[in-house]
Amino acid sequence: MERLDKVLSNLGYGSRKEIKAIVKQGIVKIDGNIIKDSAIQIDPEKVNIEINGEEVFYRKYIYLMMNKPQGVISATYDNYDTTVVDLIGPEYAVFNPFPVGRLDKDTVGLLLLTNDGELNHRLISPKWHVYKVYYAEIDSPVNARDIEVFEEGVVLDDGYKCMSAHLNILESNESGSKIELTIQEGKFHQVKRMFNSVGKTVTFLKRIKFGPLDLDAELEEGEIRELSKDEIDMLKEI
Repeated sequence: MERLDKVLSNLGYGSRKEIKAIVKQGIVKIDGNIIKDSAIQIDPEKVNIEINGEEVFYRKYIYLMMNKPQGVISATYDNYDTTVVDLIGPEYAVFNPFPVGRLDKDTVGLLLLTNDGELNHRLISPKWHVYKVYYAEIDSPVNARDIEVFEEGVVLDDGYKCMSAHLNILESNESGSKIELTIQEGKFHQVKRMFNSVGKTVTFLKRIKFGPLDLDAELEEGEIRELSKDEIDMLKEI
């Protein structure tokens, strides 16, 4: 059970003070009955709420996919840089979503945002082995020995040995390489540090898959969309 004013505030209908004023106007109905007390307790998933004749559709959680652009940080707030949350509209911002894991500032691609803390924990916890796939461009040739090293577990600059990763070479010549890399972890700058450990530099990085979800090809950089019910179910089945 939750207070009516809290439910409506969470859905973006205003502050609790503003909602109190709206309720006093007699335009809010619960199961067809006019309500004048904004503090009443309701189960928003079981009652029918109307404001000025329009039905209010309640959602506790929001699940979003973003094609993150370069120059934006994976955070909810920052004093200096634009964050991924700054890019979402007010209809989503009222749910206070946060990024699931993170992408580096100059990395683009698939980023999930939600306010479902339980799902977030499951998706970023190493013990669940949720795979992430990246497309990357490298400044030098990538070869079969690199594939072996990545499968064995790359040792990073701080001595940490990464879990086994699958490196797929799409194109490689003296001027550089294009690859896809599948990893199970999300260490700070992990993909870049993995290639640094084998003497190579990542010049472009894009996440194209997170668990069972592929980056929506129709999403331009900076755009978002809600996940479908099937997509949400797939994540929850991990």
